Amino acid sequence: MSGNRRPTIKTVAARAGVGRTTVSRVVNGSGLVSDDARARVLAAIKELNYVPNSVARGLVTNRTNAVALVIPESESKLGSEPFFAALIRGVSGALAETQTQLQLMLVRDQAERDHLTESVATRRVDGVLLVSVHAEDRLPGMLEEMGLPTVLAGRRDAGERLSYVNADNAGGAAAAVRHLLERGRTRIATITGPLDMDVGRSRLAGWRAAHEAAGVRADELLVEVGDFTEEGAGRAMRSLLERAPDLDAVFAASDLMAVGALAELRRRKRRTPRDVAVVGFEDSILARHTNPPLTTVRQPVEEIGRTMVRILTGITQHGAARQQVTLPTELVVRESS
Repeated sequence: MSGNRRPTIKTVAARAGVGRTTVSRVVNGSGLVSDDARARVLAAIKELNYVPNSVARGLVTNRTNAVALVIPESESKLGSEPFFAALIRGVSGALAETQTQLQLMLVRDQAERDHLTESVATRRVDGVLLVSVHAEDRLPGMLEEMGLPTVLAGRRDAGERLSYVNADNAGGAAAAVRHLLERGRTRIATITGPLDMDVGRSRLAGWRAAHEAAGVRADELLVEVGDFTEEGAGRAMRSLLERAPDLDAVFAASDLMAVGALAELRRRKRRTPRDVAVVGFEDSILARHTNPPLTTVRQPVEEIGRTMVRILTGITQHGAARQQVTLPTELVVRESS
């Protein structure tokens, strides 16, 4: 190599003609590598004199006392959704008690994904807390294959293999819709979260379950897929009103989407709750400042963050087994319903 630049995992991958994940697997002793690829990687490591950070630090503890909080979302979404701020508070507060450094990583494009891969492969962090998990996201599988301790906020599906901390999304949504039915609402629409996320599918399942339990037909015409944004919820509310102008209630799968629904209802001269009742999900600070104040399902977001840290610390420091935790939710009734 030219100059004194230290070779990186990217350099080794390029020399061996393989991907960075393959180099990581070889470095970490994974069996998920062909003999040919392993031989090329080892030859490149020897030729380049590549030394993984974990080796350079020594093998006394093989720990960095740092964990990564990985959020595969944009800065705008990170800043607009109260969920992320509350989760970060819970995570950082719990980590402060352990003297562990927190690295916040946004993964918005391939370059940032590559940076994360290298951090994982060279063991710059002891573990990963992964938020906002989508079904097709390759990050959880990549982390699992690399053998890095990982705890998810939420899960990919009911068969999740990794540790996770989740809220009772289906139960909370069912409680919200049951409340609306008990208030005499008969045409209850829902604005879902993204359906490539378990949280979106589970809250929709709760909407359906509450109707079924009450012996009321769940009209799929009243379902509109949202994206957990205020703007997206406004569009969803417009579509619902065009399809079903007689709807008399809306369950939005997040408080931020409930805000978008309330704004669109005001534009359409629909009074809340007299004409259309609205219920959200989260009980964020937004819920107390809407007009009218928002009925919502409280999920313990900071506690989710603290529990994720507790599980990850147990794995990294004590070799604890996988844990999958679902925390309870609670309906908070305010004026919007």
